[in-house]
Amino acid sequence: MLAHVMDRLQPQVLGLALNANGDAARFAAFGLPVIPDTISNNPGPLAGILAGLEWATRDYPSAADIVTIPADTPFIPDNLISALLEARDRAGACMAIAASSGRLHPVIGLWPVTLATSLRQAIVEDGMQKVSDFVDRQAATVVDFPAAAFDPFHNVNTEADRLDAERFLAGE
Repeated sequence: MLAHVMDRLQPQVLGLALNANGDAARFAAFGLPVIPDTISNNPGPLAGILAGLEWATRDYPSAADIVTIPADTPFIPDNLISALLEARDRAGACMAIAASSGRLHPVIGLWPVTLATSLRQAIVEDGMQKVSDFVDRQAATVVDFPAAAFDPFHNVNTEADRLDAERFLAGE
C-alpha cells in the first residue's frame, strides 16, 4: 500500500519522506528517508507533522510547505497538492486541510514550514495531541474533494477496508 501511495504522490512533490518510529530498516526497500518523531513518548500524529516540518526545514531549506497524508490512504487525488495550494492562496490562508463527504481530514493538509516552532510549543508546552485542535488555531482553509465513486481519503485500517479498496480498484 505504501508503494501505491508513493506512486500517487511522487508526481506532485519535490521529495517524499516517511514519518515512522522504531526500526527504519523495515522501510529500506522504499528508498525514502524515514523521519522519526522529534518528541519522545509517541505523542501522536502532531509529532509526525512536526518531524516533517523540521525535516523539510533542515533538508529542503527553500521549501515553504509540506503536505502530510496517512500512508493508509491509497486513493489520494492526483490533484491533491495543486488543489490545496490554489485554495490556500485564493483564501489568503495560512494552510489548507482536506475534506470529503462533509468530513474534515486534518492530517491531510498543506503545512507551512514556518509553523514548526508554534507546533512544537503546542505539543510540548500546551500538551496538545489532536491535529484538529492545532488546525483550529491557524488561519486554515478547507478544500472539499468529491467522493463520487469512492472517498478519496478512505483509510485502510482493517481487512474489510482492504477488501473494499480492492473491489473498488477492480471496478466492482
